[in-house]
Amino acid sequence: MNGHRQAHEDDESVGHGGAGHGLGAFGIVDTTLREGEQFAGAHYTTAQKGAIASALDAFGVEYLELTSPVASPRSFRDAQALVHQGLRARLLVHVRCTLADARAAVATGVHGVNLFYGTSQLLRQHSHRKSLNEIVDEAGEVISLVRESGREVRFSSEDAFRSDPAELRDLFLAIDALGVDRVGVADTVGVATPRQVYALVSGLRAAGVRAGIEFHGHDDSGCAVANSFAALEAGARFLDTTVLGIGERNGITPLGSLVARLYTVDPALVGKYALRLLAPLDHLVAGIVGVEIPFNTPITGSRAFTHKAGVHTNAVLRDPRTYEAIDPTHFGVDRSLEISHSLTGRAAVRSRATQLGLSLDDSRLRALTTQIKSLGDTRRLTMDDVDRLLLGDNARRGDGAGPPGPPIGAPTMRGEP
Repeated sequence: MNGHRQAHEDDESVGHGGAGHGLGAFGIVDTTLREGEQFAGAHYTTAQKGAIASALDAFGVEYLELTSPVASPRSFRDAQALVHQGLRARLLVHVRCTLADARAAVATGVHGVNLFYGTSQLLRQHSHRKSLNEIVDEAGEVISLVRESGREVRFSSEDAFRSDPAELRDLFLAIDALGVDRVGVADTVGVATPRQVYALVSGLRAAGVRAGIEFHGHDDSGCAVANSFAALEAGARFLDTTVLGIGERNGITPLGSLVARLYTVDPALVGKYALRLLAPLDHLVAGIVGVEIPFNTPITGSRAFTHKAGVHTNAVLRDPRTYEAIDPTHFGVDRSLEISHSLTGRAAVRSRATQLGLSLDDSRLRALTTQIKSLGDTRRLTMDDVDRLLLGDNARRGDGAGPPGPPIGAPTMRGEP
């Protein structure tokens, strides 16, 4: 058996999460440098690949998957360059299940080779035209070559969720017997539901597949994060991600979104990662591929920790946990309170007044809050509008307070964008 292969429950290379949630050890296979390169806006230079690899390595992902070295001459050279970059993460290349591709993969010097074959009737009919027995026979030769080179090897079923479940089970049992380190279940066109993912992954484990199970989920129907989590619950030990989810079409499970999902279950699950590096990582890749980070991106989106309604801001000022399941300070990002609008509340207005060095009694607080609400009903307000109102009221009353700026740790107060 390959020296890299271990029973899934004892795999120390992927680390362990916290207790009490039933989730086992897992590792992230980040494929921003392979799947992400297939994103319509991506055209990485060699230097950009190095920068992305370094950022992902610093964050702590266990594996980096690279574009096939046979895709282009530079793809081969870039894989070799990354091997010599001194990264802690293990490097994998994603290739077709052919001897020629496998030889090229081994020649790059990477740690592992990720093989794939389409298993759905559609792909077998319109892509490679091979039977399942032929797939196993070909895979056996290729897997033997990779194992003899001392590399890790994964075999993945492309379009697994449009494949016949019984045939897929038999295929994976046959592949597992060949001594692969991991078998991959790919929801290639994003059709799976969490229940389907759980049923397939748990069924493979129950059928006797011993290799680590890896899940690769596309987001065509918006279920990639939920499906990845369902795979983990069912016994998968490796989850594929890309930064911001970039990839073919709608992409795959976003790294930050998966981290958010796991954090809300138990922060210890993601304690092995450098969480404060997530935002710089998202911004790095967004800049390279020329996109804005969507406002509603978990953790790093511009509105991820913004509170507006009076009921919300009142509670958040007392204890942020009331309306935040994720602590932004763990990720090095700030929360903010929207104050300049008709939905504002007295607690938010008082907090802003305090930041400006003003002291308001209850009657003045009520009056100023009412005034802000009334103005907000007639037009879009800015924070400058609110500040002028508060400071003007203070000047008229001759209190003489000045604006010292917000205290350390205070939430940012913002006007409407």
